[in-house]
Amino acid sequence: MNIAIKILDKRLGTIYPLPRYESAAAAGMDLRALTSGDVVIKAGASLLVPTGFAMHIADPNVCAVVLPRSGLGFKHGIVLGNLTGLIDADYQGQLFVPLWNRSDTDFTLHEGERMAQLVFLPIIRATLTPVEEFDISERATAGFGSTGQR
Repeated sequence: MNIAIKILDKRLGTIYPLPRYESAAAAGMDLRALTSGDVVIKAGASLLVPTGFAMHIADPNVCAVVLPRSGLGFKHGIVLGNLTGLIDADYQGQLFVPLWNRSDTDFTLHEGERMAQLVFLPIIRATLTPVEEFDISERATAGFGSTGQR
């Protein structure tokens, strides 16, 4: 499968590495903040951060998701403003990452800092069929917490 990634920012690939997998078993590519200098995300505030590149997946059997970096969330309270970003195969624009500072302390995001990760996923398309009732399963309608805690 080929995915076209067009670079909009001349710093990517020269000053800062292109998005890449940071280890052989990494599921996601790290996305960097391609801001014009360092920016402060005030406590409780959100900021839409450019990544410096555009992409077009094109294959309708593939999508991408933008996920937070666990270290930023745990250590600094920096998570995605929309919690998870979904990129459809027909989107063709620059990627922006909505960062939310859920902590009570301002956070300085440095230009070029790794801030989120991009994961590509296969798509399974479902067909919805109305029915009168379901075949009973072991779980049935038991919901939240019904399978226990331990």
